Amino acid sequence: MQKERRGPVPRGRAKVQLSRQLRTDIVGYLFSLPWIASLLIFTAYPTLASFYYAFTKYSILKAPRWIGLSNYRTLFTMDPVFIKSIYNTAYFTLLLVPLGLAISLGLALLLNQKLQGVGIYRTLYYTPSLVPPVSGALLWMLILDPRLGLLNTMLRSVGLPGPGWLTSPAWSKPGLVLMSLWGGGSSTLIFLAGLKEVPRELLEAAEIDGAGVLSRFWNVTLPLISPVLLFNVVMSVINSFQVFTTAFVAGGGSGGGLSGGGPSGAAGGPLDSMLMYMLYLYRHAFHYFDMGYASAMAVLLFLAILGLTLLIFRSSGRWVYYAGKQ
Repeated sequence: MQKERRGPVPRGRAKVQLSRQLRTDIVGYLFSLPWIASLLIFTAYPTLASFYYAFTKYSILKAPRWIGLSNYRTLFTMDPVFIKSIYNTAYFTLLLVPLGLAISLGLALLLNQKLQGVGIYRTLYYTPSLVPPVSGALLWMLILDPRLGLLNTMLRSVGLPGPGWLTSPAWSKPGLVLMSLWGGGSSTLIFLAGLKEVPRELLEAAEIDGAGVLSRFWNVTLPLISPVLLFNVVMSVINSFQVFTTAFVAGGGSGGGLSGGGPSGAAGGPLDSMLMYMLYLYRHAFHYFDMGYASAMAVLLFLAILGLTLLIFRSSGRWVYYAGKQ
């Protein structure tokens, strides 16, 4: 049989099809326009502007004046408080990230058990993540009050002296870590989702071979959820580098910290022991109105987070296992 020959598509029909596709595209772009506009106005433009203002002297009320690398020279050679803010943030990160990941993973393992009413416990453990950060900080300030707080009252009831949470330079950063662990429900939920993807057949095979609970976790479960662990590590590091609300409220930035911090925006806790990097950046931007200096700090923070994230991803090839990767 001979194939039926099809003639060329009429020109009018092609135009109709093209116009329909064009109309579909236009409708899609119109629906996306609010998001694109907000991305350009509130994210892209401030980010690019910060790179420019970092090389200027800019106080909002006056036009920016180009000063080259002067802001960076001042940061590294003439500003000891800047170095202290880096130390405080590094201390906070090194303490919070391992503790937060260990607690979140432990809770996820408990919530992964087949128990009656486990859904209620999952809801309860995630609920603190829904509490506004300021409300959570104020609540923890009451709990950590050195005289009337619940935690010190419990410690004194068993004969232990309660430390000066948030009022002592030695205990203020551990106090902030306790406050930050309150919102670990998101990491727990992500770990729980990863644990649900671990094949039961592999765990049962390992159990038949004589592997104990710890051995099954270390050799089967942990490698299979290592991509989830990688995600939580990266996000935890990024969030800890940008900690602001808890330090701002507990350090007295809202005018009512336990440490009696001082004027709004200038507080950093006792002896600036809670002066985190973002809080110091905020101090220069909105207390001193030195936007050029604050922009230089923002650029350094961006580069530090970018470099550390790339380093984590570079090292992930040694400890992250992907099931479908040869």
